[in-house]
Amino acid sequence: MFGIHHLVGLAFCILSLMATGFTLAAAATLFFRPARARPGKSSRAPVTLLKPLHLAEPGLEENLRSFFRLDYDGPIQIVFGAQSRKDPALCVIEKLVREFPAANVKIVTDPAFGGSNPKVANLINMLAHARHEILVLSDSDIRVQPGYLHEILAALDEPEVGVVSCLYSGKPIGNVWATLAAMGIGYHFLPNVCLGMALRLTEPCFGSTIALKRRVLDEIGGFESLANVLADDYELGRAVREKGYRLSIPRAFAVEHVCSEQTFSQLFRQELRWARTNLLVAKSGYAGTLLTYPLPLAIIAVLLQGFSVLPLAVLGAAIASRACLAFQSDRFLGVRCGSLWLLPLRDVLSFAIFVASFFGHTVEWRGTRYVTADDGALAQLEGA
Repeated sequence: MFGIHHLVGLAFCILSLMATGFTLAAAATLFFRPARARPGKSSRAPVTLLKPLHLAEPGLEENLRSFFRLDYDGPIQIVFGAQSRKDPALCVIEKLVREFPAANVKIVTDPAFGGSNPKVANLINMLAHARHEILVLSDSDIRVQPGYLHEILAALDEPEVGVVSCLYSGKPIGNVWATLAAMGIGYHFLPNVCLGMALRLTEPCFGSTIALKRRVLDEIGGFESLANVLADDYELGRAVREKGYRLSIPRAFAVEHVCSEQTFSQLFRQELRWARTNLLVAKSGYAGTLLTYPLPLAIIAVLLQGFSVLPLAVLGAAIASRACLAFQSDRFLGVRCGSLWLLPLRDVLSFAIFVASFFGHTVEWRGTRYVTADDGALAQLEGA
């Protein structure tokens, strides 16, 4: 039995060393950050911003206010959508409309549900009220800088680009759970995405921002084609690429994803949904992300082999690589995502969610439980 423990522990040492190398490679991709793009000729084009809403999560008012404060010379229409006239998010909108009376705002409240994905159903209802050819949609937990539209439209104006998305950092508001959520974005998600794009292993599309022209949306069948899938953002990007267009993700800037998780349960359910979404999108590639967890793998090796020289050395290398990546990520984003003292807890939690994602087919989305199929289809659980 000791021999088996030793061999399994050695295997985890090897996996951890491979993951350490992967981590350092991810840190290297964050070393250089391109200069911010200058506004292009399209910087005055009329734009419709689509903001689907559901309840008034913490930070919502400031998130939405950032879109009212955009520094942009062209016409901007903001379409807010909710599926209930009693949605508390609408009270926030009414306050902002009074604060910015010159803003061109349309509020759509429509209970029609054109599919199992509630966000897409909302977008379908909102699109009929969009006036302009250029559409920019983003989730309600996104916060942007005044020059946001100039950056997005400069990318959309590049040759053969059909859709633009954005990297994002985590901005915690609240307690340690929100901080851990922000660290998960900055110290795990962001570096892995940047490395995946650098190696041409992935072309992601994020709900942080999706900008495209209405004619391109029509070419892929409109929002209706995404009405029953879980990974609607990814599937939209994939559908646009299949039409022969390029997907652009500018590395020169990132928007903020506001993390407002107040409990461990909220954090776990949110990240488990993200994990199972990624598993549905690319099963084999997602399994390979085992090599993004050097610290948990090293801890397992120590537990199996005891506190001998090899596993402790591997553990030290794993800690050093993760600290290096955290430093580079903070430098790349220009903000500190969290404390290094919380990094081991963050890594162990991420690994636990990774393992849990392989067991079960249910996800929770804004308080409602859904079941996912192997093809990515989404259905609300009966009685949920």
